[in-house]
Amino acid sequence: MSLRLVECVPNISEGRDAAKIKQVTDAIAAVPGVQVLDVDPGADTNRTVITLVGEPEAVLEGAFRCVAEAARVIDMSLHHGAHPRMGATDVVPFVPVEGLSMEDCAELARRLGVRVAKELAIPVYLYEAAAARPERCNLAEVRRGEYEGLQEKLRDPQWAPDFAAPYNARTGATIIGAREFLVAYNVTLNSGSKDHATDIAFELREKGRVARRGRVKPYYQAGELIFYAEGAFPCGNCDFTGTTFQETVDHCTKVHGYDLPGLMRLNDADPANPIGQKVRRRGLFSHCKAIGWYVDTYRRAQISVNLTDYKQTAPHTVLESARGLAAERGLVVTGSEIVGLVPFQCLLASGRYYLKAMGKSTGVPARDILQTAVFSMGLADVAPFELEKKVLGLPTYDPKALVAMPIHAFTDEVSRDTPAPGGGSIAALAGSLGAALASMVANLAQGGPDGEKDAKLIALAERAQALKDHLMVAVDADTNAFNAFMDARRLPDGTPEQKAARQAAMQAGLKVAIDVPLDTAKASLAALELAGEAARLGKVASISDAAVGAQMAYAGVRGGVWNVVINLKDITDAGYITEMQKECSSLLAQAGDRLKEITDHVDQKLVDRLLKAKK
Repeated sequence: MSLRLVECVPNISEGRDAAKIKQVTDAIAAVPGVQVLDVDPGADTNRTVITLVGEPEAVLEGAFRCVAEAARVIDMSLHHGAHPRMGATDVVPFVPVEGLSMEDCAELARRLGVRVAKELAIPVYLYEAAAARPERCNLAEVRRGEYEGLQEKLRDPQWAPDFAAPYNARTGATIIGAREFLVAYNVTLNSGSKDHATDIAFELREKGRVARRGRVKPYYQAGELIFYAEGAFPCGNCDFTGTTFQETVDHCTKVHGYDLPGLMRLNDADPANPIGQKVRRRGLFSHCKAIGWYVDTYRRAQISVNLTDYKQTAPHTVLESARGLAAERGLVVTGSEIVGLVPFQCLLASGRYYLKAMGKSTGVPARDILQTAVFSMGLADVAPFELEKKVLGLPTYDPKALVAMPIHAFTDEVSRDTPAPGGGSIAALAGSLGAALASMVANLAQGGPDGEKDAKLIALAERAQALKDHLMVAVDADTNAFNAFMDARRLPDGTPEQKAARQAAMQAGLKVAIDVPLDTAKASLAALELAGEAARLGKVASISDAAVGAQMAYAGVRGGVWNVVINLKDITDAGYITEMQKECSSLLAQAGDRLKEITDHVDQKLVDRLLKAKK
């Protein structure tokens, strides 16, 4: 059965009272199948971001208990904080992680909304992918007016809740939806001025700001406001002025790549009647929302950024622009922080960006890349940043896994009088070590004057790292596959039906026990190819390392094939046996030919080096 995993990130309007926050998180954690991954309170924002994951039904129940408990312990009539908010539980987004579509998450949001309105008597608005109307997709639009304007908003027929309930000053309203992963990201300045942070935030965010001309440096907000007038329609992003509004619309599309009427609507301006309205200047990044605030705890101002699609606009991209904009204003970015969790792939992309900027190889272990991101982005500037706690989807090994053992303990385990771990696991380990050596040789050679060669070496190292990790997983997979076959052998066979079921389970288990070492052989052949390429492109001083890598990778191929063949004797499917034998023969032939080429090349290089040294 495939895994179905959903993330939910409730934001509650309490960031100062630890006891109340714990009451809410305890209520969530009490739901079987729900894991509370992160609790991130903010005293100045008076808000806590909670991250929970699990199967859809369990998370749905956890989200409901969060809203119920927050309604019980938080009184919105007494609430004050820097962050926009509308209710005790302000917003509840569902995020697809594995095995669910966005529509699945939207349906969870609707189900939660019905229950919150009916059982807790709290008005509910739906947003983003769950929104019933296009104008309610944007969270900022739904939350406009905030808690203080909620009572009046509820009277407006255009803003009737999606799931109605009487106004309650204590609980406010809750906004529920479904969205892509949102990266909450704050950039910290060496200034205590909220205005400094706001000035940069408006340059970064998609909706931009009111356009100005004249004295706009160092602070843009010091310039003079400009307006649309009959026959004069200035562009907010350059000095162009059109004689008609359409001319300026066309200019913005062609030169700056944005839809001017869409930008105006985003800022509550009517593009059908532009004359007399303020000109708008688009910000640098799509999928980016940003404001400035002062955080008393840090005694510094921050640019608070929400990235609604990190694949389109990455945190490091925004950070580097913020650093440039700060420098233009005589300011310094001291660091940044991620609120809540960050996806593994997001932080990995940032680490790779900075390694490339340094001229360093990106073909290194994933944790090295992540640590580069942490250092380069200053993610531990105002609070500790622990990879295990902050990175969602961080590749880890089960503490009980073979590959998590110390080398001596793993070797001891292999040596015991048990059939697993055995040759299949060792073959996978050998292949992984071959890939690791190929990566090492490539990385040692990287950084020379030949840029084209450098690019090949880095690509080689990246491929080798992926194979290394893949084959490390196979160390345990091979043992687990053998154990599954042994479990099938232990099934009862007292009746004809039981015998048939046992035989079918054993045949299925054998094919799994064959698939795993076959994959090991294929991956090890790829590692062997990379070791050969490393021997050719790498430095002569490390060519022996490439040769050892080739031998280890060949052992992975040979060992994998042997483990396929030994399990074929009990397979009853003649066609399957023929197919496997043919594939194994091909793998062995390729591996043997490639190993000979590599060893001949390495031996000749070493002889040449020795002769040169004697001259």
